[in-house]
Amino acid sequence: MKKIETSTARQRLLKSNNKGSQGELRGRFLVTLCALIMIAATISITAFLTVKGLQSFLVNGVSPIEFITSSDWNPTSSKNPQYGALPFIFGSLAVTFLSALVAAPLGIGGAIFMTEVTPSWGKKILQPVIELLVGIPSVVYGFIGLTVLVPFIRNTFEAPQAGFSLLAGTIVLSVMILPTITTIATDTMGAIPDSLREGSYALGATRWQTIRKVLIPAVLPSLLTAIVLGMARAFGEALAVQMVIGNVHDLPSSILDPSATLTTIITLNMGHTAYGSVENNTLWSMGLILLIISFLFILIIRFLSSRRKI
Repeated sequence: MKKIETSTARQRLLKSNNKGSQGELRGRFLVTLCALIMIAATISITAFLTVKGLQSFLVNGVSPIEFITSSDWNPTSSKNPQYGALPFIFGSLAVTFLSALVAAPLGIGGAIFMTEVTPSWGKKILQPVIELLVGIPSVVYGFIGLTVLVPFIRNTFEAPQAGFSLLAGTIVLSVMILPTITTIATDTMGAIPDSLREGSYALGATRWQTIRKVLIPAVLPSLLTAIVLGMARAFGEALAVQMVIGNVHDLPSSILDPSATLTTIITLNMGHTAYGSVENNTLWSMGLILLIISFLFILIIRFLSSRRKI
C-alpha cells in the first residue's frame, strides 16, 4: 500500500515538473516576443521617420543648413518658399530648459520634504497631489493656461499678443513635468542608506548640512537624471503648449513674446498640407529633429545613470 502511494506521489511530481517546464518555456517565449516587438517597433519608427525626414533634403532639394539656421519660414510662397526652422527649434529648446529651471528646484525640494523633513506625513499629503498632477490630461493643462495664465500675463506684464508667450508655455510645462522630477527624486532620496545619514549626524552635522553636503552629492547623478527625464517630457509636449505659446514664425526677443515649438508647428500644419509636398516633408524633417534630440536626452540619461553612486 505504501509502495503504491509513493509511486503515485512520484508520478504527480513528474507531471508537475513537466508542466513547470512547459510553463517556463511559455513564459520565456512570451517575454522574448514582447522584447522583440518593442525592438522592432522602435527600429521601424526610427527608420520610417528617418526616411521621411530626409526626403525634403534629398528629394525636394531643401538645404539642411538653411533649414536649421534660417529664421525665415514661409513654405506657402509661390515665388520664394522659405523653410527655416530655427525659430521652432529655439522655441522648443527655450521652453524645455526654462521649464526645467522652474520645475527642478520645486521637484527636488518636494522630494527632500517627503523623505528627509517629514517622511511620516509629508508623503501622505504630497504623494496624492503628485499622482493627481500626473493624471490630469495635457489638454486640461492647456485649457487652464489659456483661461487663467494667458489673461494674467496680459494684464500683469502688458505682454504683446494678448499674453500668448514663451512665459505661458514655460509655466504650463513646468507644472506638467513636476510630477516626473518629483517622483524620481523621491525614489532616489528614499534609496539612500541610513548609514550615510547616521555617519553624518555622528560627526556633528545638522540635518540641513547632512542634506546639502552628504545626501544630495551622493545622489546628484540620479537627480540630474530626473531633471533630464522631465526635460524629455517637456520637449515632446505639443497640445498644452500650442494653446498658450502663440504659434508665430518669428524668433522671440523676450520671454513675454509669442513663440512656437517644433511640436506645435507639426500639429498645426500636418493636417493642412498635401502628403508628399515639400511643406509636408519639411514637417517630417522637424519630426526627425525631435527624434534626434530625444536620442540625445536618452544618451545623457544613460551617461548620468552610469555615474550613480547609490
